[in-house]
Amino acid sequence: MTEGIRGDLASRVGNNLPYLRRYARALTGSQDRGDQYAMATLEAILSDPSSYDSALSSKCALFRVFHSIWITTGAPLGDDETGLAGKAQAHLARLTSGTREALLLHTIEELTFDEVAAVMDTTAADAQELVNIAYSEMAQSLSGRVMIIEDEAIIAVDLEAITAEMGHKVTGVARTESAALDLAQRETPDLILSDIQLADNSSGIDAVNKILAAHPDIPVIFITAFPERLLTGEGPEPAFLISKPYTEDQVRSAISQAMFFSSTETLKA
Repeated sequence: MTEGIRGDLASRVGNNLPYLRRYARALTGSQDRGDQYAMATLEAILSDPSSYDSALSSKCALFRVFHSIWITTGAPLGDDETGLAGKAQAHLARLTSGTREALLLHTIEELTFDEVAAVMDTTAADAQELVNIAYSEMAQSLSGRVMIIEDEAIIAVDLEAITAEMGHKVTGVARTESAALDLAQRETPDLILSDIQLADNSSGIDAVNKILAAHPDIPVIFITAFPERLLTGEGPEPAFLISKPYTEDQVRSAISQAMFFSSTETLKA
């Protein structure tokens, strides 16, 4: 994607491209659509390098160019979705403008309110208000059954507490692939929150893929210490990806937003 961008600019853009793709994917609910916006961002920088504000941090500068394109095109959601995914997109369209963008930037991408303001061309106070509105609107929207796949006991307990406090029912916690499959068979979840590497060296990705083979509309949030390994652009990627160590706000944001989307592509281990 970065072919043609040279020197220091290439390095600054390239280092943050995986995170732009993660953000675009979560924002649009589609890997293909998200990548189209990421590509358009790079093309804009190539055609007009001055659009990349070097006075900002590398990440903010890149995301600011993205947002100039996102706003120009009307921040569209998929209008070709059907079934549950179509209903999810329709609900997203009713949210206050800018709230999901601000929430994702502040929680998943860990930008300060000042940085969110720089990206979205607003004030820090307005950025904070957008995040507060997002939490309020999403808290009123959906609740469901959440399955947790996590082998570290302390993390599992923490995730379970956060999920329950949000009003969701935790169907159980699985520490291995086989336990996850058994748990999913006993009660089909509305959302899966999964680690990548499990207790017996089995794969959370494999467990999720097998569950999704029978229930393809279940959204998934993956948790990993190495998110860039799953954001290569070389194959299907998770729509929602939390980096370890995570914050409570990141988990809350990802769970709230994942509930809006009704499908997640499978991944290859």
